Amino acid sequence: MAPRSSVSDTTSDRIIAAAITEFARYGIAGARVERIAKAARTSKERVYAYFRSKEALYRFVAGRELAAMAEAVPMDPTDLPGYAGRIHDHAVQHPERHRLMMWGQLELPAGEAPADDPVQEAVFQKIEKLRTAQGAGHLDPAWEPEDILVFVSQLAMSWAGQTGLTPAGEERDAFLAARRVAIVAAVQRLFPATSGETHSSDGG
Repeated sequence: MAPRSSVSDTTSDRIIAAAITEFARYGIAGARVERIAKAARTSKERVYAYFRSKEALYRFVAGRELAAMAEAVPMDPTDLPGYAGRIHDHAVQHPERHRLMMWGQLELPAGEAPADDPVQEAVFQKIEKLRTAQGAGHLDPAWEPEDILVFVSQLAMSWAGQTGLTPAGEERDAFLAARRVAIVAAVQRLFPATSGETHSSDGG
């Protein structure tokens, strides 16, 4: 549920910013509304005046972060390899956003999202975009669009959370650049780009 006030309300802005940090660090079950309220310089009661529950607050901030990612990295069904590379870049540059979304996959009960859940709505929109691209001949219609979305997303994000395997220091950038090339190549084999030549160095 979105805040009742406008986006210019500084109290709600502080609550949302504090909630993003709290959920990314502790997950949904581990997050504490008291800590969110303290970080937002407001009261626990005030948080609940904007959001009916901790889960509702998580769903709102997760939807907001997903929308920010979609705006920063729009999906192009005619170039899924390039899209996967850009998603990888974004996840590496914004690890807190990746952690925030992963907590929802781990902790939210399956099949219990409200009808107006922003995360579910964003997923459905992408599925419809892929289905339209299949109808236009840009993607193999033998694949279910849900499978395409999940496979591409999982490949794109595959190295975002692999902190134990990713070297630190000067080696990190070269290592992740090589992983990006592998991600783009893998998606190209599954879902070849139809919008022209795909380059592994595609920026995002």
